Amino acid sequence: MSGVRRERLRRGGITALEICAVAALYYAVGRLGLLQQLVRGQVTPLWPSTGIALAGLLLLGRRIWPGIALGALLINLWLGPSLPAVLAIVAGNTLAPLCSYALLRRAGFRTEMDRLRDALALVFLGALTGMLVSATVGSVTLLLAGVLSAQGFWPTWSVWWTGDAMGVLLVAPVLLVLRSLRRPRSVPAARWLEGALLVAATVCVGFLQTSPVPLLFLGFPVLIWAAFRFQRAGAAPCALALSTFAIVAAAERTGPFAAHNLLTNMITLQAFNGSIAFTALLLGAAVGERNQTQHDIQQACSQLSDMVDRIAADEGHRGRPEGGSSEGRGP
Repeated sequence: MSGVRRERLRRGGITALEICAVAALYYAVGRLGLLQQLVRGQVTPLWPSTGIALAGLLLLGRRIWPGIALGALLINLWLGPSLPAVLAIVAGNTLAPLCSYALLRRAGFRTEMDRLRDALALVFLGALTGMLVSATVGSVTLLLAGVLSAQGFWPTWSVWWTGDAMGVLLVAPVLLVLRSLRRPRSVPAARWLEGALLVAATVCVGFLQTSPVPLLFLGFPVLIWAAFRFQRAGAAPCALALSTFAIVAAAERTGPFAAHNLLTNMITLQAFNGSIAFTALLLGAAVGERNQTQHDIQQACSQLSDMVDRIAADEGHRGRPEGGSSEGRGP
């Protein structure tokens, strides 16, 4: 067997493993998302599989799209009303992240999300625009299949769209941040202590969201702390954790979601999730961009200082008379 053929087989095997991994992860997190339905089989405020799909495309490339389709098929086989409807929904679930991926690539999106423009692109192109495809295809399919009435089309479409968009805004950034992290050579003990305090504060605020008093706003100071001190690595997981606590409270009708109807709870929950995700993305990217700018300025000043020192040394060397000192010379 030639070396070229072995290399092709090796690459094909790696691609097959990546496709299977994406399919398994898409299915696993999709089943977890279905555990927190506000109405059984109808209202899922966060669909994390869309975040898995888009992150997989951004990190591994378009070649893993069969894994997205396979994961969506495994989930929808026992949810859909008929096989044609299931296949149509799977097509929409596959095309939506592919559209988001194409839009982000065209906009020059960087997976490090170290620029404010990257955060804005993920929000408006990756989530809000790309996920229109899955919501529209899925809702129209259910309408044509007779499962959905005309009056229920727009509520279902809006829930589908916001759930898929929240999956992109809350799950994809965590995966992208994990991929871009570099293990530091040494971390001061104070830094570890601050990280532990941030985790504890996030958990405490999350549990407070289930209290009878409306305390959802307490998540924002913690999120700001995470973004300023740990940038994207702190803001993205913190936003996902706070959103998860809020979804659990809404599903169990506790805390600020106890005394309201389904529509009010959905509006409150998605407004909170969107605000948390938007704040985490933009603030984390802005702080990272600021820090990078400061680093570049310091590096430029250091280089300029070295250049000035070299020029001064060269001028001093040229200013010395040749042949050494003139003292002691006779006529």
